[in-house]
This record gives sequence, C-alpha cells and structure tokens, in this order.
Amino acid sequence: MIPFNKPYLHGRELVYIAEAVARGKISGDGVFTQKCHEYFQNKYGFKKVLMTTSCTDALEMAAILLDIKPGDEVIAPSYTFVSTVNAFALRGAKIVFADSCPEHPNIDPVQIEKLITPKTKAIVVVHYAGVACDMDAIMDIAHQHGIPVVEDAAQAIDSFYKNRPLGSIGTFGTFSFHETKNIISGEGGLLVINDESYIHRAEIIREKGTNRSSFFRGEIDKYGWVDVGSSFLPSDIIAAYLYAQLENMEVIQARRKSIWMRYYNNLSVLSVNKKIKMPCVASYSTNNAHMFYFLCESLKQRTELIDFLKKENVHAVFHYLSLHSSEYYQSKHTSRELPYADLFSDRLVRLPLFYELTDEQVDFICEKVSSFLSMGGGF
Repeated sequence: MIPFNKPYLHGRELVYIAEAVARGKISGDGVFTQKCHEYFQNKYGFKKVLMTTSCTDALEMAAILLDIKPGDEVIAPSYTFVSTVNAFALRGAKIVFADSCPEHPNIDPVQIEKLITPKTKAIVVVHYAGVACDMDAIMDIAHQHGIPVVEDAAQAIDSFYKNRPLGSIGTFGTFSFHETKNIISGEGGLLVINDESYIHRAEIIREKGTNRSSFFRGEIDKYGWVDVGSSFLPSDIIAAYLYAQLENMEVIQARRKSIWMRYYNNLSVLSVNKKIKMPCVASYSTNNAHMFYFLCESLKQRTELIDFLKKENVHAVFHYLSLHSSEYYQSKHTSRELPYADLFSDRLVRLPLFYELTDEQVDFICEKVSSFLSMGGGF
C-alpha cells in the first residue's frame, strides 16, 4: 500500500533529541526551543514567535489574547478543521461561518463583509493547502471595521502572499508541525505575534498565567500568578526534532514541490477533458506543496475513486466535512446555505504526498486515476 502520508526522518532529529536529553533540560523553553524561535524570526521576519504543543494551542492562545467572551462573534470558514473554531467556541463565542471561494476552498472575502456585525470580535482565515487567502481584501475589510485577523496557517509553512510570509499579515499567525505537515515534530505548533502590544501577555498566558518568562530573563526577582493561562509550552525534545527539520527546510520543500508538479503535469490532461478539476493557486500566492488535491464531478465519483485506489494499494483520502452542517453546530447555524463549502466537502480528493514518495509511485497513482476515469468510473 502506498500510504497517504509518511513522516520524514532526515537523521539529525535523533542526534538533537539525544543532545537535549544530555543537557538535562527537556521541559519547555530549552536550547532547541530558542533555536527554533530564532530560526522563524530571522528567516521570516516575524516580530515574536512562541512554540506551542500544537496549532490548536496557538489558536487557543490567540482567542485568550483577544479576550473573546460569551456572546462575541467570530467569522471563520466552514471548510476547515474543527480546531480553527474550537479555540473560540471554548471562550463562548458564536461562530459565524463564511463560504469558500468558488474556485478555491479559502474563505470568500465578499462573504466576510456581509457577516460583520457590532458583535464581531475576530476574523479567522485559513490558508488551505498552503495557498494564501486574498489577504489585501481581507485586511482592508478588517481595518475598516477595526477587527483583528487570525491567520490559521497550519498548512502554510514557507508560503507567501505577494512576497509576504503567511502568518505575518494578521494580528496573529498559527502554524502546525503535526506529522502530516511539510515540516514536522510529531505534534507541535507556533504562535506568531505581529502586534507588539500582545507580546508580554502572550508570554504570561503560555506560562500558566504567570510572569515566569520575565523572571528567567532577570526582569523581576520572583514570579507569580498574574493572569489566566495554561501550559502551552512543548518539551525541548519536540523542539529538537523540529530544529533538525528546519535545517533541511529547503531540501524537504524542493522534493515536495517536485512531487506536486509531477502530479499536476500528469493529471492536467484529465482536467482538459473536464473529468476532474485541478487545484487553483492564485497569482498572488506561492505554493508550498502541502498537499495535492483535485475535484471530482460528484460525491459518488469521489467515493468510488477512493475505493478503487484502495484496491490498487493507493491510500487516497477526502478532507473536511463542512462545519456548519456538523452534528455539533448545525442547530446553532442559521439557514444560510454555503454551497461551495459543501461542494469541496463532497468532491475534493487528496493523493499521497510525502518526501519519500518516488516518481515511479506518483506515475503509478496517476495512471490508476486516469484508468478509473477513462472507464467512466463514478458516473
């Protein structure tokens, strides 16, 4: 079976983990955590970064920093992972779901404008597949109404919007290093703080609501409980694994992009024949090759294609189910239809993409997709 994903181990990961253990400090904010912080701030110009145990935790920190309270409204895409909105729902917010764009799963800025009310306290956008949302349009709307923007850039490491790194444009950016992402640490995340006024409090929230970070910098002679917070720090073992991956960012990204382009070139003829719809990368965005997906003609076709590929020892998968129609939230959602979110839920299929996937395997997968469609599968 060709798996959908396979975590990549370059080799230095185990060396750095051993080094972290030998140093005798494997809790949070050790040497490798600091190395990761410096890497992101130096490479992408982020004002302040804080490693977390997951992107979910980074989003939860953003919700706390924005003082989200019961009754507040948060606008977010329906076509996303539950973590995007759970962080705000946990604070009591009402999630107001927006539809995707017709040509891409990213949130539609026109929808955002229509959904703003006096209760709107945040706009959360998701850079799906590492492809940028239309950030100029979104930030213009946000600035007009004085609403902070949170970039869920879980899939968007090393991707850019008009030469600006994703995660650097909104008030906050959040990243994931889950084993399914381009750069991994098993579990792990990052909060990017682009507004300096939030930096001090972010450190407190991350350290269980204490000013412990200030204490270790020698700025105060003791630390205590000064705010709400939780334990959002990852172990330095996680950071050690991540740092080895960051050192090989260019190699990893080059291989993933090569795989993505091979898929695209092989399958383009099927798009010309209108048997599938290829992924859309807007001119203002780069492509970090987080995933390769395409759209089938129907839910039936997608279901049969995934089953067919499984029988051919290829593990392809679908992705999100629209959150506005989820078991938990459908009774809280209005009757507004979100047709494009539902379309991507029903028709999008993802093919295997990981560093060690060979060109021969990519060609084999494409041949199987082509043969299924040539036989009229799913119609």
